Amino acid sequence: MSVEDSPPNEQSTPQVPDRGTLLVDSSRRDQVGEFRGTAGPYWSLRPVCGGTEWEVEPGNVREPSPIERLRAENARCNARSAGRIL
Repeated sequence: MSVEDSPPNEQSTPQVPDRGTLLVDSSRRDQVGEFRGTAGPYWSLRPVCGGTEWEVEPGNVREPSPIERLRAENARCNARSAGRIL
């Protein structure tokens, strides 16, 4: 049964993204994080400027908008140039 053939009320599991992909966690006030891997049924994200990873349910994750992506990449560049991350 393909995704197109599944009933409309049946949710499909999101495809696991590549490591390093920027994602938005809607359960954490739309915080942008970098995908680090899976931990059981959860996905691990890390703040783009470094810090402690957190776990999120895949259903609470979405792709960032262009402006969210730009802000996250700019913040990462600023943190790198200030020596806060490698």
